[in-house]
Amino acid sequence: MGGTIGTPSGSLERHGLSPSGTVHWNLDAKDLIALAVERGEGILSAHGALVTETGERTGRSPNDKFIVDEASVSDDINWGDVNVSTDLDTFTRMRAKVVEFLSAQDSLFVQDLYCGADFSEALPIRVVNHNAWHNTFARNMFIRPDAQQLEKHEPEFTVLHAPHFEADPEGDGLNSQCFVIVNYAAKEVIIGGTRYAGEIKKSIFSVMNLILPKKGILPMHCSANTTGENTAIFFGLSGTGKTTLSADPKRALIGDDEHGWGANGVFNFEGGCYAKLIDLSEEDEPAIFGTTRKHGTVLENIVLDDEGVPDFHDTTKTQNTRGSYPIEFIDNRTADSKGGHPQNVIFLTCDAFGVLPPISRLTPSQAAYHFISGYTAKVAGTEVGVKEPQATFSACFGEPFMPMHPGVYADLLSEKMDQHGSTAWLINTGWSGGAYGEGNRMKIKYTRAMLNAALDGDLDGVEFVTDQRFGFEVPTSCPGVPADVLQPKSTWSNGAAYDATADKLASMFNENFKRYEAGVSADVNAAAPAPLA
Repeated sequence: MGGTIGTPSGSLERHGLSPSGTVHWNLDAKDLIALAVERGEGILSAHGALVTETGERTGRSPNDKFIVDEASVSDDINWGDVNVSTDLDTFTRMRAKVVEFLSAQDSLFVQDLYCGADFSEALPIRVVNHNAWHNTFARNMFIRPDAQQLEKHEPEFTVLHAPHFEADPEGDGLNSQCFVIVNYAAKEVIIGGTRYAGEIKKSIFSVMNLILPKKGILPMHCSANTTGENTAIFFGLSGTGKTTLSADPKRALIGDDEHGWGANGVFNFEGGCYAKLIDLSEEDEPAIFGTTRKHGTVLENIVLDDEGVPDFHDTTKTQNTRGSYPIEFIDNRTADSKGGHPQNVIFLTCDAFGVLPPISRLTPSQAAYHFISGYTAKVAGTEVGVKEPQATFSACFGEPFMPMHPGVYADLLSEKMDQHGSTAWLINTGWSGGAYGEGNRMKIKYTRAMLNAALDGDLDGVEFVTDQRFGFEVPTSCPGVPADVLQPKSTWSNGAAYDATADKLASMFNENFKRYEAGVSADVNAAAPAPLA
């Protein structure tokens, strides 16, 4: 048996672990980073951030994620290509291998944390790692208990994280050396064969997405900010602008990725942010840029120049470069990671076809339709094998993390928007003037101007026109934005090509929605776009 360092808040024996090395309990980021450097897990940048590499897997591995199919949750899960089942025998076998591997390590690192800033609904979790840098990531990303909370901490879910243990795909009956298996009955997640840190946070997010709807709380893949009086939430997949657009100097950040909407308003699930850093600039995103120069931040797959300064334009390792940092590194944030009921609900989409307006106002039925549709593009690098944008539909703007049927989440969203009088907007941060490869990415200064106008009420008095195909309302003017940018057809050099492409996208929406038609109201089905040709 090895020794113990730090502040133990439990026992690893309860998880079947028999550590042969030193167990580091609840160390702070400073101590963990020192250990990570000492152990050769990473190096410090010129400004003191920890720089690490994840190897071959630089994004999530969606084909290697499984849920144990057992009686207590089987009827709740929307089984299919996204929520893939495995049996208890497979989980038990892989868990035993993970436990054996972790027990044999010279060091283990444990964090007892919370998921959920509303402590009446928070999930106490325990994360066990064999890398100090992954433990730093977990400490950055989840909510850190104070000393009194730590004394009383009793984990309800545990993550056993063994990135350097690889499965035998043939012998273990898995798809690759990588696996992420969630067992709701055992209240455990086991992860192996991937060093991509995002798997840790997303596995617990998936857990929250099954637990909370049963309590009438809407779990959301969104960012959120507030003025104190005016709260907004931003839905969107990785790379569509959630983190960037919610980091607004005029509004306090609640969180950048995962939230709940409950009886008291919006609350962050996390205690940190996991920002995409590709092409990051101090001019465009000063708050996020500043975090990359702080000791405590973990930079994933970033290339350093000869002086040890990050080059955020270098995609040698991946386009999915990331930075993990505690939310305290953002000066302009809410003190308690909570906000009121949202006045505005923003759907962010990265339209690879370049036909959706840069901003549209949606009716309640359209909001439900587009929430369930979750149209965007897979942005380069956020998943293994994706090198350039591809049009896709991801229900609730986060289908990989939603174990229940999309209609469950859509009903909760509609109920809460109706109850609190929220307005829905669809914002296209993708292409204008043509499809991907021909047009250009929407300028962030225009997107910010349109977003600010919506949030500040500056669009309430302008004229709107109804988009013939998609049915939503498009403003004819917006402060700080050229009028022609607001009408996508006018940005194309070939109007006929625009019409053909827009009809194609409308048909794609309709084809995708067929699988949901039976489970939604007539009003929601009527919100579908209609091709004109």
